[in-house]
Amino acid sequence: MKILSIQSAVAYGHVGNSAAVFPLQRIGVEVLPVYTVNFSNHTGYGQWRGPLISPEDVADVITGIEERGAFSDIDVVLSGYQGGEGIADVILDAVARVKAANPEAIYACDPVMGNAKSGCFVAPAIPVLLRDRVVPAADLITPNQFELGYLTGTEPSDLESTLASVDAARALGPSTVLVTSVERPDRPEGTIEMLAVTDDGAWIVQTPHIPMKANGSGDVTAALFTAHYVESGDAPAALAKTTSSIFDLLQNTYDSGERELQLVESQEAYAHPRMQFEVTQVR
Repeated sequence: MKILSIQSAVAYGHVGNSAAVFPLQRIGVEVLPVYTVNFSNHTGYGQWRGPLISPEDVADVITGIEERGAFSDIDVVLSGYQGGEGIADVILDAVARVKAANPEAIYACDPVMGNAKSGCFVAPAIPVLLRDRVVPAADLITPNQFELGYLTGTEPSDLESTLASVDAARALGPSTVLVTSVERPDRPEGTIEMLAVTDDGAWIVQTPHIPMKANGSGDVTAALFTAHYVESGDAPAALAKTTSSIFDLLQNTYDSGERELQLVESQEAYAHPRMQFEVTQVR
């Protein structure tokens, strides 16, 4: 499998491509990373250095990949955080060109906007752009519960309303939706869930909630679920593998006392997930 991953990059820590590439490689995926920024660290520190790469330069790198004849071998175009409005046009153009070269290729979009605790942390134009132009072009999206609500103009909370919100999101265009950070009011205390929905059904998985903020964990989640699902076509199996890997990554990070993901140290969790959580079909 080959994935063209158009995301940010940092030298210190793990977010964007600096979070997604290594886990994908560890499970045997060939990744073609294209950077949208090249920062010293993620912006959550409040200070960072390095360039925001212009849409023109990002497009130039993608064109260079195309000139090598690589587009016909690409199975997935993956995108995450979009720092500026112009990057969306570049991504959508790349998706169209890859699909022209390989009609079986899919576009997987992590529509990064914010979360329930912090609210939106992207430029005001980005959520509208994602909702109106980017998500409708995607085959697979991986919003958290907060982002799902924004995309659909709904307020997902319990399972029924979250499923209804997913149906509204799927009506926009994507056939597959993975909802992360699902926090139902009736869930057992100290737990959190992920929900996957496809044409074939809906499945949920519950894990203990690890009390930490983990920048980049959503990027790893989107990458692993996309790869597992595209490889197998089996949503519950992809959900089980991804959940196992991400839980162990977060647990290892929490136990380390470090702020940044223990990405390399957790590599066995991607290569050989323990499959310790039960996936339940809910529709």
